[in-house]
Amino acid sequence: MEMAIIGYGRMGREIERLASERGHRVRSIIDPVAQGAAFREITPESLAGVEVAVEFTSPDAALANIQRVAQSGVNMVVGTTGWYADIGRARTLVEEAQTGLIYAPNFAIGAGAFYEIVKFAAQVFDNLEDYDAYCHETHHCGKADSPSGTARRIGELLVEKISRKEAPVYESLNRRREPGELHVSSTRGGWVPGTHEVVFDSEFDSVELVHRARSRGGLAAGALRAAEWIVGRKGFYEFSDFLRETLGL
Repeated sequence: MEMAIIGYGRMGREIERLASERGHRVRSIIDPVAQGAAFREITPESLAGVEVAVEFTSPDAALANIQRVAQSGVNMVVGTTGWYADIGRARTLVEEAQTGLIYAPNFAIGAGAFYEIVKFAAQVFDNLEDYDAYCHETHHCGKADSPSGTARRIGELLVEKISRKEAPVYESLNRRREPGELHVSSTRGGWVPGTHEVVFDSEFDSVELVHRARSRGGLAAGALRAAEWIVGRKGFYEFSDFLRETLGL
C-alpha cells in the first residue's frame, strides 16, 4: 500500500513505524511545521502516487485537509477528533470527488469492541430502572479536546440505548444533574494514553466497564487496518462499518 501521513506528531510517527512493519510504503509525510516532514501542504504533488492518506492533525484543520485530499482523488483515514460538526460537509466533499473516507474517534480495535459491549450493557440496564449510568475518561495533559471523541460517542450510545436518558452533558456540573441527563466527565493529566469508564450504579452495587489503552500503538494499528480496507472503495464510512464487515460484529 502506497500511503501518505498527514500530521507528523506522535501518532504520525507511530503510524510510520507500524506501516513499515506491515509492509507498506510511506511515500509522503505532510506537516506544516514538523521536522522530518517532506511537504508542508497537501497538494497533488505531495500526494502523487498515494493510494490512501492517514490524517491525525487538529480539529480546526480536519475539514480543509479532507477537502484537499478528496480533490486530489485520494482515499483517506481521518483519526482527528473534535471536527464532527462538519461531518455533513465532509460527506458531500467525498461523495462529489467519488473517493473513499473512513473516520473514527478511536481506531483501536479494542475500543471498537468496547462500543459493542457498551451498547449491549446499556440495553440490559435499560430494563433496570434502579441503575443510573455515567461515563468518565482520562487522557494525557497534551490532548487538545475534552471530552474525547471516544467519550462523546459512548455518551451518544448510552443515550440511544437507555430510554430514560435524554441527552449527554459534557461540561462540568455545578448544579444537581437532571434525571434525563447522562454526565460524561473528563480528566487531563500526566501521560495517560486514554482510559474510558462506563458505570451502571445502584444503591446496592455497581457494574463498571473499562477500556484502558496502553499506548498509541493500538490506535495506529487500527488506523492502518482501516487504511488497508478503504483502499479502492468509494463512500463515506465509520470505523464501525469496517468492524462489522471484517470482525462480524
